[in-house]
Amino acid sequence: MKSTCFERAIFISWYCSKRDCKFCYLSSRKHVSPDPRKDRRSLASIFAEAILCKAYGWKVEFISGGCDTFTDEELLLIIKTIYEITEQKQWLNLGVLSREQLEMFKPYIAGVCGTVECITPKLRDKICPSKPLGEIEEMFKICDELKIGKTMTMIIGLGEKIDDFDYLQKFISKHDLDRITFYRLKGQKGTMYEDTKGPDIDYYVDWVRKTREAFPKLKIVVGSWLSHLEEINLLLKAGADSITKFPSIRKFNTKYARKIEDEARKASRKFNGTLTKIRNVDVDQKIKNIDLDDKLRRKINDKVKEYLRKMKSNC
Repeated sequence: MKSTCFERAIFISWYCSKRDCKFCYLSSRKHVSPDPRKDRRSLASIFAEAILCKAYGWKVEFISGGCDTFTDEELLLIIKTIYEITEQKQWLNLGVLSREQLEMFKPYIAGVCGTVECITPKLRDKICPSKPLGEIEEMFKICDELKIGKTMTMIIGLGEKIDDFDYLQKFISKHDLDRITFYRLKGQKGTMYEDTKGPDIDYYVDWVRKTREAFPKLKIVVGSWLSHLEEINLLLKAGADSITKFPSIRKFNTKYARKIEDEARKASRKFNGTLTKIRNVDVDQKIKNIDLDDKLRRKINDKVKEYLRKMKSNC
């Protein structure tokens, strides 16, 4: 039996220097502090989340955050520590990275993500004005030189048509991508998509199916929403490998978590890890060999306990 799993993106900040992607809730924020440090997550919460991912069998989809929030040295600390906690090289979704950054992070990463979002040329220029596709492609060229993996994200429902799949097929082939993450659009209040209902299930499934048919070996991750979880088994049957975009701590062992595991069974997939069964977490054991000061260790321990209380409250 084929297997599937849940992949949780670890967000490290809510600040972004670009902040003009037309679908993103950050673009609707009218008053944003010029100091990115005010929108950072604490290191304790970031590392606690990584510990839970390891303990509960959730893969880290990628380490994600807005552009230009941390210094390179701060990012290196975060990336290296998550690598040590999970014992796996991770993917980065932090915007376009320079050669110097890629060389710095290379020992601890599997690859980087190009935030393509929309593949339809003129439409993309309108939706992501500060993220030129050429910059992503230049980063991918450097990745090839450094032998670093490449992935991309794409949001279904932004106004593209199924005929635009040709653009996606050419892009994946051109850059020999290892992975792709599909999301379904959820209209955010205050954005141009606020009143958009999002794509029909069949249309979303078609994108995944066509991608799998064109690229049998490509890793395909799919994101759904609580309101559309019934589509997960169809996305898996169409060729998706794993599932993302679920608040697995806040909604642990709720009807939504149970639905996801049930959807995997409907697709005849073994579900690795768990979204419904509490596991013991020995925080001290997880971080005993990691170079952290005692104060941060205590904060991580407290944060893990806080998250576990939330999870247990649903059980």
